[in-house]
Amino acid sequence: MRVYTSKADLSAFISKQSTPSFSLGFVPTMGALHAGHLSLVNTALAENTLVVVSIFVNPTQFDNLNDLNTYPHTLNEDLQLLEKLSKSKILVYAPTVEDVYGSQINAEHFDFEGLESHMEGKFRIGHFDGVGTIVKCLFEIVKPNKAYFGEKDFQQLQIIKKMVEITQLPVTIVGCPIEREPSGLAMSSRISRLSVEEKKSAALIYKTLQSVKEKFQSENYSDISNWVTTEFGNHPFLKLEYFQISDTKNLVPIEQIQPKKQTKYRAFIAVFVGDVRLIDNIALN
Repeated sequence: MRVYTSKADLSAFISKQSTPSFSLGFVPTMGALHAGHLSLVNTALAENTLVVVSIFVNPTQFDNLNDLNTYPHTLNEDLQLLEKLSKSKILVYAPTVEDVYGSQINAEHFDFEGLESHMEGKFRIGHFDGVGTIVKCLFEIVKPNKAYFGEKDFQQLQIIKKMVEITQLPVTIVGCPIEREPSGLAMSSRISRLSVEEKKSAALIYKTLQSVKEKFQSENYSDISNWVTTEFGNHPFLKLEYFQISDTKNLVPIEQIQPKKQTKYRAFIAVFVGDVRLIDNIALN
């Protein structure tokens, strides 16, 4: 498996592979790979001639320095996992910060037409400018035909689609279903930081979302929201940061459910498990 730390070397190799039928898939990651990432890579492998997997912890999308400093770095283990999927069809791009950003480590500002104003954007100031910046940079380096993102970060997925629309980059964005542990917990690189007891408690997050989906059919939003708040209110390990039901198209939080309309709704949640922050979501209709 080829591993590149230089964008010039990566680009040079990719440029030599081009044929009329050549298709390049791309899975951007921050490493600490798990089954969720690997499912994205497998989908990309099935649809493309070659797949680039980037492993890069992007500093411009962290609003919390401690979160950046404690983010797991497991490059050797990540490479071993990827080699099990394919030794010949995967290219790994594991650059330094300087190779991506040069000497100016700054986030570009984007107008995502309000998609960035809710949920993660509300609680992590500047986060989506950092996401848009790094994904745009990586798209310009890799030049993929298709790029694959998990629906666990649904808001991020919608924002990346908007960024591609704004910048008119020639890449198709493919959203892929959330991969879950047997408990229902959405797979995340941060889960490795949880104790056994915390991980067991965190299963409440998805269990709550499943109940929300049931309640959505017959209860009003205010009652559902109050119920979610109560569920987490007195838990010793879990602290609710936000819960929101939104229109999937514009991510605007709803005030009143209108189930007879064709609007697609999704419930979003962020919870601290000790000092580890986890997010999840579920389609409601």
